[in-house]
Amino acid sequence: MKIRLTVGAALAAGLVAGGVGLGGLAGAAPTTVGPSQVLHGGQARPGDAAPAAGDGAPGALAVGDFDFTRPETVATGLQVPWGMDFLPDGSALVAQRPTGQVVRVRPGQAPEAVATIAGVTPVSEGGLLGLAVSPTYAQDGWVYVYFTTATDNRISRFRLTAPQNQEPILTGLARAAIHDGGRIAFGPDGLLYVGVGDAGQTASAQNPQSRNGKILRIRPDGSVPPGNPIAGSPVYSLGHRNVQGLAWDAQGRLYATEFGQNTWDEVNLIVAGGNYGWPTVEGRAGDPRFRDPLLTWTTAEASPSGATIAGNRLFVAALRGTRLWNVPLTGSGGVGTPTAELLGTYGRLRTVEYGPDGWLWVTTSNRDGRGSPAANDDRVLRFPPRDGATQPPTASPTPIPTLTPTTPPSSQPPTSGPAACTVAWTVNQWSNGFTAEVRVTNQGVAQTGWTLTWSFGGNQQITNAWNANVAQSGQTVTARNVTWNGNLPTNATATFGFQATYSGPNPPPTDFRLNTTPCHPA
Repeated sequence: MKIRLTVGAALAAGLVAGGVGLGGLAGAAPTTVGPSQVLHGGQARPGDAAPAAGDGAPGALAVGDFDFTRPETVATGLQVPWGMDFLPDGSALVAQRPTGQVVRVRPGQAPEAVATIAGVTPVSEGGLLGLAVSPTYAQDGWVYVYFTTATDNRISRFRLTAPQNQEPILTGLARAAIHDGGRIAFGPDGLLYVGVGDAGQTASAQNPQSRNGKILRIRPDGSVPPGNPIAGSPVYSLGHRNVQGLAWDAQGRLYATEFGQNTWDEVNLIVAGGNYGWPTVEGRAGDPRFRDPLLTWTTAEASPSGATIAGNRLFVAALRGTRLWNVPLTGSGGVGTPTAELLGTYGRLRTVEYGPDGWLWVTTSNRDGRGSPAANDDRVLRFPPRDGATQPPTASPTPIPTLTPTTPPSSQPPTSGPAACTVAWTVNQWSNGFTAEVRVTNQGVAQTGWTLTWSFGGNQQITNAWNANVAQSGQTVTARNVTWNGNLPTNATATFGFQATYSGPNPPPTDFRLNTTPCHPA
């Protein structure tokens, strides 16, 4: 039986065409790097690169099918767990809104406090909100948090090895008792996306000079990438009331959940420079100035906060709706008919994440002043995939790693013998750029580390990559495994991707080699 180990290869965000922009401004352009520069792949989730469904429901036992009758409680007794993301060892970091404390959780272990964020001021909906782990955590060790202070909303970053040293990277976002936004997430382009609420000042959402009522896109150091819709501005899209969910599909499309006012909550497909209508529009309006949502719910059905994508399913955590929405995604960027999971079972649900263990992780929010907490609330729960292909929890906690300077990889990783292979090359191309998904299947003996090399036939220049460490020198490209996809058993497949520019012809590469052994086309 063929074993397929697929590490997700999402395409770069900001490449979806269409939409009414900020005064007709174009979408994001790729950030360029020079030849021979190493591009480090971001953190992957199992099944990120699962094939998108057609315009219908996914097949049985596909990635994204979870068994909601078999919950496992990961943590109890938390105080409004809000942001959540995963470390490379599979444990989760969770931000607690009123306490300003970050805890580390894993199945079978008590929560462990790892940091307290200085300056957190919890007022109504404010406090310690979003949390994101750097996609290059193994190299830089950064953890990012979005929180409310006495004067603003801001983003800081810190390292678990020195949590007292907190570096602000984005400050001065208007704060209020309501509509603070707060979700942060790294996109497949390695940039940080930020959902910022209108802070109760509805006019801010339509003001391009304001950062409130927006989705922002920034570099990991807080600076503005050159490809944003407005030069020098972090604003990526506008016309938002209160975005609290950000998730990307395998094609790099960004979906966002948004709280409505009195009538309609939304799921939107986000494009660079898109205007989503608030406060002029709530829900669908058919107004050519604005982008209509893909999906709406009444506010009683949803009040949508966190979102994640597993395979071709978008999962949305609902607060007032006390359920988890399961939304089929189509291959063309549309949605099918949503299904309500866990209706009323656990009360208010704040955050949902697809874990590196292949399980779906969910946090409750019953101690936020609007719920009816059970004795063991608030909780972190996880649900297994229905096909049983799960990774068992670690028996004992893995120590938080101490960062040390990284050593450049050797010219060849360790192998166990010849590495006969096939390579599949899938390209999404536009006028002067493209993204490529590369799937390498090992048909030889098992590999404990892999390097794939090839040569371009034109002037292609790689600008960023994910799920592999990629370096280019002239026309020669070298892609090496990252920490989580180095083992490549016989008949297993590793998948990675990259974005590149070109001019003139864009012929497919030649001379693929896996650990020096020639590969054949798949």
